[in-house]
Amino acid sequence: MAARALNVVATVVRVVCSVIGAIVALYAVFVFFEANPANGLVEFARGIREDFGGFTTDLFTPDDPKVRETVNAAIAAIVWVVAGSMLSKLIVRLAPASRAKTG
Repeated sequence: MAARALNVVATVVRVVCSVIGAIVALYAVFVFFEANPANGLVEFARGIREDFGGFTTDLFTPDDPKVRETVNAAIAAIVWVVAGSMLSKLIVRLAPASRAKTG
């Protein structure tokens, strides 16, 4: 029972982190291709990037602001996906081994 619950938790962690990473990556694409910043989807993606990917703001500082934001947002997206995958695997490892039922 506990193993099943931890597997569900691991799946939820992996999916949530992957979705956040995908939205931040989408924002990087929007920036690179100069999407309309007033568009609702772009605003939503920018909010996710600011809330969940702000840790890479100005990590790299090339002269071109478009390249700067694209690279830094892409790195944030990669970190979310990798961290979610690693955390998910750690949670699965913590799950107790299920015992075979005899009956």
